[in-house]
Amino acid sequence: MQPSSFLTGEFRHTLDDRGRVAIPVRFRERLAPGATISRWLDGCLGIFPQDVWNDLATKLQALPVTSTRGREFGRFMSSGAVEVELDRQGRVLIPSYLREYAGIGEGEVVVVGALSRLELWAPSAWEPYRSRIEDEPEALAEHLADLGI
Repeated sequence: MQPSSFLTGEFRHTLDDRGRVAIPVRFRERLAPGATISRWLDGCLGIFPQDVWNDLATKLQALPVTSTRGREFGRFMSSGAVEVELDRQGRVLIPSYLREYAGIGEGEVVVVGALSRLELWAPSAWEPYRSRIEDEPEALAEHLADLGI
């Protein structure tokens, strides 16, 4: 992935009455060829550019079928995944079962750039998550050291 294609930033948008959310303008070109929205970790939704989704799906498919956790994660991701396209106003439709999973109701949605994907968060879930990270920088630094960063 080219560095210029990294998805970064935090934005707040409103979910309309049809369950659509506008994708920030700066990300629309990256998602224009197609995207997949799915359940994601930490109780949010992930919007994956098509090439990123294809890479992830290939990795999921390669997990050993004898691994219970591998099968569970593959089902978790694939059963909640749906291909989406941006409409003329740059919005995507979020199916109701995904909105329910992420606790996204009417009103505001937090759109978070997470390098290779976008994440959609309910503000009530995002605020404590972000605060925990910001309030514990030492713990975060230790985790990063464990990851080799």
